[in-house]
Amino acid sequence: MADLTTTAPRAVTNPRATLQDLLPKIVLAPSFALILIFVYGFIVFTGFLSFSGSKLLPDFSTWVGLNNYVRLFNHPNWITALKNLAIFSVLYIVVCSFIGLALAIFLDQKIRGEGFLRPIYLYPMALSFIVTGVAWKWFLDPGIGLEHVMQSWGWESFSFRWIKEGQMAIYTIVIAAVWQSSGFVMAMFLAGLRGVDNEIIKAAQIDGASTLTIYRRIIIPLMRPVFLSAFVVLAHLAIKSYDLVVAMTDGGPGTATWTPALFMQKFTFGRNEMGMGAASAIIMMMMIFAIIVPYLYSELGGKKK
Repeated sequence: MADLTTTAPRAVTNPRATLQDLLPKIVLAPSFALILIFVYGFIVFTGFLSFSGSKLLPDFSTWVGLNNYVRLFNHPNWITALKNLAIFSVLYIVVCSFIGLALAIFLDQKIRGEGFLRPIYLYPMALSFIVTGVAWKWFLDPGIGLEHVMQSWGWESFSFRWIKEGQMAIYTIVIAAVWQSSGFVMAMFLAGLRGVDNEIIKAAQIDGASTLTIYRRIIIPLMRPVFLSAFVVLAHLAIKSYDLVVAMTDGGPGTATWTPALFMQKFTFGRNEMGMGAASAIIMMMMIFAIIVPYLYSELGGKKK
């Protein structure tokens, strides 16, 4: 009998199409490998260090379990850093959001000179926190800054020594941070305001709603995703605040303005307590994860639904 089976023709592979498919992967592979090693690899490495008795150098021959974390939360400087972080974070987020929203509403009125004012408000964010810290340190220094200038102009009773006072120094950090970040928050809110449907606003105006009511009942509730994004950005900046503190006070007077990031640096590289410093870094990472993960879940999970 004749063989009735037929052989399916082989698909001809196009080398050019294959190369086009592989090219993006080839280009991204080195970056992916570097991120995998120098970001996630070092996170794992820091986690191992936090369970070790490392001092000046990594030491994996001595494992101490959770002892570094117990010592960390029993250390007065860490408690001070957490208290300062709470004060700084609340004031930084609330004041930045309030000023940013006020500036955004002001610019949303289609005022003259908006193109001139917007870059002025955004300019501080173009500076590094080190530059901002040094500038505000000079401005608030009683010997050469605001107090000295006001007294030289004749107001001899004027006094503003917060940066030298242990109870008030953390608030000078807040002032400098708010000055730098408010313009960025303003840009986020302005984009949100410009994204609100004008038909909704016109309908409310026809119904006789006042401007205050429109903003309070319609516009601001519609901007909830923008508020959430601003909160996440400001919160993670607050948790990892380091360079601004170093430039302004270096943690002083004494330990009055220590933050968790400064604690980690001081203990890891200044006091040869690498294990405890790694434990503080892991706690900071958990704080950031506690903010980022719910945000990503709400954004990505909401879109899937």
